[in-house]
Amino acid sequence: MFTKILIANRGEIACRVIQTARKMGIKTVAVYSEADKDARHVLLADESVHIGPAPSRESYLLADKIIAACKQTGAQAVHPGYGFLSENAEFSKRVEEEGIIFIGPKHYSIAAMGDKIESKKLAGKAGVNCIPGVNDAIETPEKAVEIAKGIGYPVMIKASAGGGGKGLRVAFNDKEALEGFTSCRNEARNSFGDDRVFIEKFVEEPRHIEIQLVGDSHGNVIYLNERECSIQRRHQKVIEEAPSPFISDATRKAMGEQAVALAKAVKYQSAGTVEFVVGKDQSFYFLEMNTRLQVEHPVTECITGLDLVELMIRVAAGEKLPLTQEQVKRDGWAIECRINAEDPFRNFLPSTGRLVRFQPPTETMFASDTSRWQGVRVDTGVQDGGEIPMFYDSMIAKLIVHGKDRLEAIAKMREALNGFVIRGISSNIPFQAALLAHPRFVAGDFNTGFIAENYSQGFRAEDVPHDDADLLIALAAFVHRKYRHRATAISGQMEGHEVEVGNDFVVLTLGQGGRTTATSVSVTGFDKKTGSSAIKVGASSYQIYSKYRLGEIRIEGTFNGEPFTAQVERGSVAFKNPLAIRVSHNGTQIDTLVMSKRAAELYALMPYKAPADMSRFVLSPMPGLLVDVAVAVGQKVQAGERVAVIEAMKMENVLFASADGVVGKLLASKGESLTVDQPIVEFV
Repeated sequence: MFTKILIANRGEIACRVIQTARKMGIKTVAVYSEADKDARHVLLADESVHIGPAPSRESYLLADKIIAACKQTGAQAVHPGYGFLSENAEFSKRVEEEGIIFIGPKHYSIAAMGDKIESKKLAGKAGVNCIPGVNDAIETPEKAVEIAKGIGYPVMIKASAGGGGKGLRVAFNDKEALEGFTSCRNEARNSFGDDRVFIEKFVEEPRHIEIQLVGDSHGNVIYLNERECSIQRRHQKVIEEAPSPFISDATRKAMGEQAVALAKAVKYQSAGTVEFVVGKDQSFYFLEMNTRLQVEHPVTECITGLDLVELMIRVAAGEKLPLTQEQVKRDGWAIECRINAEDPFRNFLPSTGRLVRFQPPTETMFASDTSRWQGVRVDTGVQDGGEIPMFYDSMIAKLIVHGKDRLEAIAKMREALNGFVIRGISSNIPFQAALLAHPRFVAGDFNTGFIAENYSQGFRAEDVPHDDADLLIALAAFVHRKYRHRATAISGQMEGHEVEVGNDFVVLTLGQGGRTTATSVSVTGFDKKTGSSAIKVGASSYQIYSKYRLGEIRIEGTFNGEPFTAQVERGSVAFKNPLAIRVSHNGTQIDTLVMSKRAAELYALMPYKAPADMSRFVLSPMPGLLVDVAVAVGQKVQAGERVAVIEAMKMENVLFASADGVVGKLLASKGESLTVDQPIVEFV
């Protein structure tokens, strides 16, 4: 067994590998870029080596620097994590040639499966079901359109070296095929250094289901059940679960056996995943093989009771697999939510900056610990006060729960999301909570188009129906009453004019454009010592008990005897009002003002100041790099026409004109770093 390994990665996966290595008594070496010098994975490792500037192409993607770091520290093996160099066959080969063990498959297996065109041909020979398409690299956009027409729309345009949703577009017509081909090539060239693109038929109403497998150097390969990964947005996974609520035992067995056949055909060693697209009739087709550890590996660990990182390390050290196919368990139900740095209320645009507050829910399961299950686990590479840089992907953390069955897992996840506090940047937590409450998700009735179908107009928290909306108003009144109680204790009050708190309040729910909804509320039986109040909202009555302290964001307790977790904040950012109270629970978010009846009457007389009209400007919707400005001063532009391209978190984001106009001024130039809402183009 190794005594020291280097992790050629960053973020949560680097931390994850370090935890298992520590359990096994193996020392670890972290590598870091300039942007990551204070990152969590650097603090957790036994040693660390600086490998270059912030951009990954100048640090984490440089094989020479990784190998030099191994030699400098005496690391006998290197774990590549996922992304970066994890599926780079040349890197794997060079590492082995330098006498260092690559904790992953052999370079020939990576090469065989890493090329999505060649992998399909190999899969076909191994007896794996393959999807119709053209598996040769396409040279021009015009040829792409011609091929797409031949296969029949819709088609999927994919970069041969793609992954993680990058270099992938679905086209439903000639225009989309033409534009999609160009975008795929650009993204693939920038992310992977390989701009080959191919096209295949897009299966409608598809599910994305993958088989986790692991092989050793003694010819043994087993599959560890499946993961359901159909809840995707722009082809990037959002929620994963194991097992799948859709496939039958017979389909599971057939998919698993085909995955094993493919792995044996390429002499596969280590952990890997074979991805399938599954039709509504349970017909399944090979998509690709990921020759690395997957982001969503924790859900498989939960239901099998295995540590996949430990298996990878042991296999790399030459050990045999410790179990047979018959010994693979399927115990309970696990769900993972990817917590990303993106703003769901601004069309999921990237959000970067400092984590002013990072308070995950209480963990009862832990990465690398196979002794505790049926709980909550958080895998992350960040910490309170840390930075989310613009140079890497948007993942902040992975939230994993394990329950006895699917409904229990959903309930645990909703409660865990309610208690996950992230401030300073935006996160997709409200959206995740809304997805988990959707009746079709709860019923297991979904496919990869679920998010596009149900949230085609974007996502607004106030649009999410809450199963008990009065509870949110009651919580706002409960918190306000605690603030008023504190005011009664302020020293130096004029005798006869001390602060007095009544029982009756008006809760104003604040909407856009100055609209408000008033609700009368009474708060009685307030008891500071026990933290309880009786609150009446219309016809609803609540006995709320909570030890909540003013200034905290997470509020936990019981209402009418039922446990709850929610988030409350005073001083709403959205309404720039220091007295506004924001309440978030189960994906629903409301902003409120809690007042006396007289104050509410006076508030209703206040004039509404409309925000400045910015419709003449194209604004940067996120921090990022302006890589292209497609218009010039004096140019006539039609609605829907391409105006600019911004690159952030490894993704190209195209900005389009929202209306016809003539370009008056260019306010930013190509190569400039932009802030949120910075004007780029002004129309006249």
